[in-house]
Amino acid sequence: MIDLTINPEALERAIQRAKERNIIIPTFKQQKDPSLIPDKVVRKLKNVGLWDLNPLNLFRITWHNEATPHGGGFGDVNFLEFPKELTGVDARILAPVGKWFPTGAHKVGAAFGCLVPRLVTGQFDPSTQKAVWPSTGNYCRGGAYDSNLLGCESIAILPEGMSQERFDWLANVAGETIKTPGSESNVKEIFDKCWELRASGEDLVIFNQFDEFGNYLWHYEITGPALVEILDKVMGPQDNFFGAVYTTGSAGTLASGDYLKDQFPTMKIGASEALQCPTLLNNGFGAHRIEGIGDKHVPWIHHAQNTDMVIAVDDETPMSLIRLFNEPAGKAYLLDQGVPEALVSNLDLLGISGVANLVSAIKFARYYELGENDVVLTILTDSMEMYDSRLRELTEERGEFSDTDAAIVYHQHLMGLSTDYLQELTYVDRKRVHNLKYYTWVEQQGKTYEEIQAQWYDRSYWSNLHGHVDEMDALIDEFNAKTGLLEKL
Repeated sequence: MIDLTINPEALERAIQRAKERNIIIPTFKQQKDPSLIPDKVVRKLKNVGLWDLNPLNLFRITWHNEATPHGGGFGDVNFLEFPKELTGVDARILAPVGKWFPTGAHKVGAAFGCLVPRLVTGQFDPSTQKAVWPSTGNYCRGGAYDSNLLGCESIAILPEGMSQERFDWLANVAGETIKTPGSESNVKEIFDKCWELRASGEDLVIFNQFDEFGNYLWHYEITGPALVEILDKVMGPQDNFFGAVYTTGSAGTLASGDYLKDQFPTMKIGASEALQCPTLLNNGFGAHRIEGIGDKHVPWIHHAQNTDMVIAVDDETPMSLIRLFNEPAGKAYLLDQGVPEALVSNLDLLGISGVANLVSAIKFARYYELGENDVVLTILTDSMEMYDSRLRELTEERGEFSDTDAAIVYHQHLMGLSTDYLQELTYVDRKRVHNLKYYTWVEQQGKTYEEIQAQWYDRSYWSNLHGHVDEMDALIDEFNAKTGLLEKL
């Protein structure tokens, strides 16, 4: 599943490309713990912007970046804690911040986990092949960015209904951008475009986040430990880590929940989706406005046996809350309700899916009646930097956001959140979710009946995905040694 077979000829061409473009590749261990990054790289980064198309920014694919857009170093994991004045629940809800990755979203790490193992084994030849990044948003941005830094040509695929900011940014980074019909819930149309590209005869490698185990592995090995670092920093002797909640998307981030469950076997994992497209909850379908999460199928890399709860979020809730969190009247109202100013001034660190994650965590905490010593983790995948156009559209559609609007949204979509559209999963429920993979992956995308059965019945299937980091890091170190660039830096 993580194939590290060496193709010597293509590997030599990849090394030559790296020499020509001054590309040094960080190891997974350095992304997990940036204190391992050589000092001369850290010094060079002092003159590099966080989003710059500079290969040194590969070293900034970590949860440990300093919270600054230019010249930052490394430190503790950036995270926010959401108090009862905002959530209405006693539980402590905490979330690491994705904005401080290059591109402003953590998907740049998932894309790294897919592309780099292919590069350092010669399974991807940057001199002849193009990297194709099918996505509902941030993954294709991360893939195009990583490709640019790694000297690879790229094709980004995403639905035409995604925010304009994404397309504007991709125009300057991706080699080509392809728009498919629909919005974030139209994943099959993305897959169909991939089959069309395969049939074109062009030399391509398609990095499909929904079935790429490099996506799973990066989050297991990098995001999982980052979440444990947050727990180690904030939990006191009386605190109890109860669980983690994620909107499902490609299911890559869910792998960090698998890591957490390996460390805390009694913790629970919640998987969240849009109520308007309740695939996991009700085998349903539809369209919704929570950008960045894919629907109408279960990703191949979703470890369904580890999913304890499914939560559906009405997309009106995050769309209303981005106004409360970002419009002046909303911020003023939150201050009046006792939400700390330090948090109110940072609520733009939550993009639409990040707000959906927070809402899901609140519903999770409310269902289990969690107390002040219980801790729940979630993820802030990106920030409002990609969604200013959505705020403008909402203003055009609904008018200026008033004091009355702020009061209504706060009490309806935060204090008034209920535990409806939520299911605690039994063994049979989990198997139902897993079986939903069959139609997409076996009937349409070429996976085998034997492997879908192995995912459920073979107890070593998922654990065998772990433990590749030492081997991959050795290949990265060997690649860098052959370029000689680190020694010359």
